[in-house]
Amino acid sequence: MTNAFYIVDVFAEAPYCGNPLAVVICEAPLSDESMQKIALETNYSETTFVSPLKNEDGGYRVRIFTPSREIDFAGHPLLGTAHVIRYHIQTGEQGPVRLNLPVGQVEASFNAADGGKEVVWFEAPPVTPGIQCSHFEIATALGLDADDMDEASPVQQMTAGISAVMVPVSSLDALSRARLNLDAYAPLKAEGFAPLTYVFCKQTQNPENDLSVRFFFEAHGVREDPATGNGAAFFGAYALNHGLYGERDISLRIEQGHFVHRPSVVMLQASGQDAGQQISVGGHVEMIVQGKLI
Repeated sequence: MTNAFYIVDVFAEAPYCGNPLAVVICEAPLSDESMQKIALETNYSETTFVSPLKNEDGGYRVRIFTPSREIDFAGHPLLGTAHVIRYHIQTGEQGPVRLNLPVGQVEASFNAADGGKEVVWFEAPPVTPGIQCSHFEIATALGLDADDMDEASPVQQMTAGISAVMVPVSSLDALSRARLNLDAYAPLKAEGFAPLTYVFCKQTQNPENDLSVRFFFEAHGVREDPATGNGAAFFGAYALNHGLYGERDISLRIEQGHFVHRPSVVMLQASGQDAGQQISVGGHVEMIVQGKLI
């Protein structure tokens, strides 16, 4: 048996944009140690390992590894893995693809968009709002000044399997200067804040988009994600909770990745309040590489 290997670009408007993802179809079993080594070898923000066999509940078991550890939930791995399953495992079948994760079963659907390009969507699991901190504390950890922060919105951690901190800044200029300093972040980490920051502003580089974002996380140092699906889901819940767009339903195009030369567009739809929130995150997926593990 050989294990098929794919690389896809997720949230990509064209090949070699968006967030790259490695997907391994595990025809032959792999140990946890082997999966971690493969994820470190690809050195992408995440690598997924998927069983080619459906469980009784109709879902495929998926495991997600960063270069340093296994995680329970992430957005772009769901969409990229669902795309690989649809076209290389579940061939000829219509309807959604169901992925079984530690946070529960997540459903991915496929819709045609304008221009004929397919959009893959996932329904986010429940997002829990968490602790808040001052704008000054997070500004210091990001190398920014107090004036760079948008104090109309709070700094708040959101959680669904993993946690990330929503950080509002006032301008694209402030966004461009943001850098996560782990030493400066240490006091916040000691208080329970995850070293994952979703830094956003309402100014955009492309007028077609509604929000501009950078996402920093800790993995063998500090890395920046080109596109972040779980972060968008967190932002959807955060925006609903704090009325960032009034009481109406939210439909946003989120630009990301420009500062790491991987321009991306993440689509977000969110509605409802509290336990009744419904949040969907979508984007285009481009197939880049197909091969096998040796």
